[in-house]
Amino acid sequence: MDVRSKQLAPLTCLLFMVCCCNGGNVLVFPEDGSHWVNMQVILRKLHTHGHSITVVRSSKSWYIQESSSIYSTITINPTETEDVGPDLFKMLLERSLVLQKMSPLIRFIEQQKDIANILKVFHNGALRMISAILEDAALVEHMHDAKFDLLLTDPAFPAGVLLANFLHLPMIYNVRWLNAGDAHMAIAPSPPSHVPMYNSLLDDQMNFLQRIENFLRYLFSLLQEHCIIVPIYRELLEHHFPPGTDLLSLQQSADIWLMRVDFVFEFPRPTMPNVVYMGGFQCQPAQPLPVELEDFLQSSGEHGVVIMSLGATVGALPTELNEVIASAFAKIPQKVVWRYHGDPPSSLGNNTLLLQWFPQNDLLGHPKTRMFVSHGGTNGIYEAIYHGVPILALPLLFDQFDNVMRLQVRGAACVLQVATLTEVEFLEALEDVLENHAYQDNMQKLSELHRDLPLSPLDTATFWIEYVMRHKGAQHLRSKGINMAWYSYHSLDVMAFLMLFPVIAIWVSIYVCNLLCCRKSITKRKMD
Repeated sequence: MDVRSKQLAPLTCLLFMVCCCNGGNVLVFPEDGSHWVNMQVILRKLHTHGHSITVVRSSKSWYIQESSSIYSTITINPTETEDVGPDLFKMLLERSLVLQKMSPLIRFIEQQKDIANILKVFHNGALRMISAILEDAALVEHMHDAKFDLLLTDPAFPAGVLLANFLHLPMIYNVRWLNAGDAHMAIAPSPPSHVPMYNSLLDDQMNFLQRIENFLRYLFSLLQEHCIIVPIYRELLEHHFPPGTDLLSLQQSADIWLMRVDFVFEFPRPTMPNVVYMGGFQCQPAQPLPVELEDFLQSSGEHGVVIMSLGATVGALPTELNEVIASAFAKIPQKVVWRYHGDPPSSLGNNTLLLQWFPQNDLLGHPKTRMFVSHGGTNGIYEAIYHGVPILALPLLFDQFDNVMRLQVRGAACVLQVATLTEVEFLEALEDVLENHAYQDNMQKLSELHRDLPLSPLDTATFWIEYVMRHKGAQHLRSKGINMAWYSYHSLDVMAFLMLFPVIAIWVSIYVCNLLCCRKSITKRKMD
């Protein structure tokens, strides 16, 4: 070892120690399923920056592992509740296919009933989770003693929100959905005249009848929030929080909202200073594929490859629909890689490879990939945008219908209704997306816009998390408007006060006129 190397070694160790000493202590309260998939991306990045990470998980978690090289865990054993697992999502899928065959009015009414029932199931699960934590005095003391710098949570359900406020920690959201709709509704002006509501399938240019429908959806979302969600947590708030604490105010108290949105994909709308956009943060350049998978893709020749995935919660469609899709795939010259669980369809072609899991981002970034058949989940949508791969969409649940509609408006996706899907219809759509270069061109344009940023979405998210650590919060970015009463926020009290003046003036004028008329009448009678 030369002199320079000897001098360099202690310096490297010193820098490493400084980085470790400056690392923060982060408590993470994630959501499971596909939400955990993207939360892990942020946690890996924080780990590389030397931060200590502790993840709160349920003992019934599907995806959140108890042992990890990048985080430690606190495992909670909530009391028994209605099972939220594959059987529930299978039931929701079957119900979605039934709804698609209904008339628009009946579908709207039935959707609202279903949303109310789903909200009860998921929020009662969240209630049991946070109750198990707050009622464990030893665990609460341990969390206080850990001296966490902040809490990072996905607030789709508010267990993490409640824990952060109970522990008085600065709070950061990794968020898109909150309560009964888009998270923007909780913090930013969301006029239903041009901001489409959840599951409306509307864009930001609505005619009069569409604005009526959107306004009704807006009212229903407020009713669901106040009449279904808020009452679920009322008893817990009364028991563990100061008098007068309400759930909606706690949800608005996050210091930074890391929004999984990019306006390349989303419609423009009002926002706030503490909302940071990081849509597509999980996307990255494609990595080499396993040898067998790479060989399969290369065997496609000049025709290329179609990949298909229905996301983390839906392994396969009903049998008859799987047969329709497999039969259509068998008739195209491209090779197909299909993420699939269950018995193989009988009509499966020799060109189709079924896998229970595949590296989706790496496949989308492969030069042989020509098209993505997708359910329209947010993670897959952004990966397709990042890599410029057009989509044939088969939306099934939740926000997927809105997601694919946004791509369809931009000419980057073809959308089919799954419930009535036929082999001929699916085959024609496959050929259309593969042969019509407009889809590819439009998606490439979105990809260029999405990538043209001064800082990557993941680096942006990491900066703001560390910003909150450094400054113990970011209250200077939070609008005071969220603390105002609704009538003050909309200046209804001011308008009522200002309306008093013309009312008083009109009343005085009428009174004076009546008085003058009476005097004139009296004078006339005296003269007579």
